[in-house]
Amino acid sequence: MKNITITLDEDTAVWARIYAARYNMSLSRFVGDLLHKTMQESQEYESSMRRYLAKAPVHLKAAGSTYPTREDVNERRRIR
Repeated sequence: MKNITITLDEDTAVWARIYAARYNMSLSRFVGDLLHKTMQESQEYESSMRRYLAKAPVHLKAAGSTYPTREDVNERRRIR
C-alpha cells in the first residue's frame, strides 16, 4: 500500500472524520475505500461503453426501400 497526503478544507475534514467514525473506520480507510469504489465504477462504465460501441450499427433502411414511418417505429400492440 502507498501512503499519500491530501488537503481538505476544514468543513470537509470534520465531516469525513465524523462519517468514518460513525462506521468505525479510520479516515485513511474511508478515503481509500471511496477512491477504490470510484475506480471500479469508472472501469465498469468504460467497459460497458466499449462493448456498446463495438456493436454493429442497425440499419433502419433496407436497400431500395424507405425509412420506417413514425407510426411504424412507435407502434404498440394492446395487451389484453
